[in-house]
Amino acid sequence: MRLSSLAKSISPSPTLALDAKTKKLKSEGVDIISFGVGEPDFDTPSHIKEAAISAIESGFTKYTPSAGIPELREAICRKFKEDNGLEYKMGDVLVSAGAKHSIFNAVLAMCDRGDEVLVPAPYWVSYPEMVKLAGGTPVFVPAGIESDFKVKPCALETAITPRTSLIILNSPSNPSGAVYTEEELRALAEVCLKHNVAIISDEIYEKLIYEGQHVSIASLSPEIKAMTVTVNGVSKSYAMTGWRIGYAAGPSHVIAAMGNIQSHSTSNAASISQKAALAGLTGSQEPLDMMRVEFKKRRDFMVKRMNEMPGVKCLTPPGAFYVYPDVSSLIGKKVCNRLVSSDAELAEVLLDEAKVAVVPGNAFGTEGNLRLSYATSMELIAEGLNRMEKALNTLS
Repeated sequence: MRLSSLAKSISPSPTLALDAKTKKLKSEGVDIISFGVGEPDFDTPSHIKEAAISAIESGFTKYTPSAGIPELREAICRKFKEDNGLEYKMGDVLVSAGAKHSIFNAVLAMCDRGDEVLVPAPYWVSYPEMVKLAGGTPVFVPAGIESDFKVKPCALETAITPRTSLIILNSPSNPSGAVYTEEELRALAEVCLKHNVAIISDEIYEKLIYEGQHVSIASLSPEIKAMTVTVNGVSKSYAMTGWRIGYAAGPSHVIAAMGNIQSHSTSNAASISQKAALAGLTGSQEPLDMMRVEFKKRRDFMVKRMNEMPGVKCLTPPGAFYVYPDVSSLIGKKVCNRLVSSDAELAEVLLDEAKVAVVPGNAFGTEGNLRLSYATSMELIAEGLNRMEKALNTLS
């Protein structure tokens, strides 16, 4: 059967491909330590699981409104008001099958064929592919280590053309863990307002910040709120990656368009998962606080160890659960007696020789970086870093 040109233009997710390869090696008995996929190693809190069980036992297993059950959308409105200083009505909120689905709906709703969409690099791997699926062109705006992996207003303005319709911002960031300050967001917002560039603000890691505080760009002014779709979800905050619940809030006409798109693709997000998400948003936040404390310990340990390794420079990321070390000085040298020609080659060497899985920076639009997730146990982190250091000590 013939594939469409669109299908052939889309690349598979490098992070999920790495996870599949890692799991295959593990199934073959190979002792792999994975720093690859961004998924909390903690279990979903018990009160959330109990809400899901109750939903099943009470027969809450049918279709729901495509936009999400009213009580969950009301809880999301309260969350935005209390946490972000944002006032939304229920009609301004759409519940989807994960934050990825929310972003995809937003891109489809706001990107016309031929539009340019600005994507600061490093970026989450799915952003460019979503833009291409919508018929748009991703335009990458460099945001390297010299700017703490945050895009500068001047770089943003330089990248804007008459065809620019949209920018996708991510704070806290995957892969870098960077967090934009209020001042930095105001400067970016001014550029977007000046050039009438809409914003998708991906805030899925909002609750995982270790220094400073989270600021939603939509909260800065009524004008910028009117041009922003804010995306969040329960996957990272509540260790609910498999439950697939994300949500978006924004101008009602945009949310309505996103809802129409969703109604013809997935209909509603899973009814049981919606009840579980409601329990997460309205129940005890103590498990989240515990996870955040543990993630910070792991981050501090990993950053210290990475900076002790030859040829590695690692910033301390304020948010998410990744480090994004610069390993560019290793390119062109030998590790484990193998010539390293790229960050992808280095990741391959580490997997083959050290039995450690990391994601190369080229998957995120930069060269000379690795992404390591510390969403795994301290014991595995210590052992994995020992293996990495042993491999890098063969540098020649």
